[in-house]
Amino acid sequence: MFPNRPGIIASAVVGGPKEGEGPLAGDFDLIYDDVYVGMQTYEQAERKLLETAADIAMKKAGLDKADLDLFIAGDLLSQGITASFTARTLTMPFIGLNGACSTSMEGLALAALAVDSGRANRVLTGTASHNMAAERTYRYPTEYGAQKPPTAQWTVTGAGAGIVSLDPAPVIITAATIGRVVDLGLKDPLNMGAAMAPAAFDTIVTHLDDMTRSPDDYDLIVTGDLGRIGRELALELFEKEGVRVDPKRFVDAGLMIYREEQEVFAGASGTASSAAVFYGHVMKHLLSGTLFRILMVATGALMSPTTYQQGESIPTIAHAVAVERVM
Repeated sequence: MFPNRPGIIASAVVGGPKEGEGPLAGDFDLIYDDVYVGMQTYEQAERKLLETAADIAMKKAGLDKADLDLFIAGDLLSQGITASFTARTLTMPFIGLNGACSTSMEGLALAALAVDSGRANRVLTGTASHNMAAERTYRYPTEYGAQKPPTAQWTVTGAGAGIVSLDPAPVIITAATIGRVVDLGLKDPLNMGAAMAPAAFDTIVTHLDDMTRSPDDYDLIVTGDLGRIGRELALELFEKEGVRVDPKRFVDAGLMIYREEQEVFAGASGTASSAAVFYGHVMKHLLSGTLFRILMVATGALMSPTTYQQGESIPTIAHAVAVERVM
């Protein structure tokens, strides 16, 4: 719980061409029409996405790099190079995260903790992913043309960032539930939604128990990137355990970013999936007053190409952050 009411004083979201064709295009601050975003490589492009989101968030808040005490970020690439190279540009104290696609809410929870405890005044947090960079890191280079099953998901090319502070803000962070690693033995890296669903279920149920709340206490419970298959499995788990969840209030970011005709298999994935939906779409509705209390649950598959090639199963995790619009 965060009794001092840390707030999100500014946020920003940027995306690539495919995201610009989706139903949430209007919620992005900037859409690039080039997957390279003017850079030479996909990895450099991913870094540019995060740097741009951070810059827009700072401009919205009327702050400079010197006004921020800490940068908390992570990504999907080897040794977190997107976050660490962005931190090199920002030249501020930096904590790197390794939560896979759960990174967006892991970062927001830690930012709220740092600010609420009085250890920091203003904290910038964010994450980014890039479809092409993720493909050749975890699966196959796109040039290979490998076929994918319907359970696969499409990594979002984009970035989201937010600034947390005790300064007056219209949206406050009231609580966070840090997830634990859940591994039911699934080994298919092209079916991460099924692997992550139990972790999302575990974190949500833990949060509701700790807070003595029900799912109906939230306007929406938004998961990060379970996709179509993972969301269906999570709903089955809720039903099996007797937790009444309204399917209309249980939505997944991975099913919101793209249109069905965009051929993204089971939905979106990537660290930018939850970040883009939360810092863009959800924040927009919180600020306008069409939403008042949200539980954002970012999900992550804690695998690597090495563990997959060695036959390991996929450990998963989910972190939840509760936010409210100030009445």
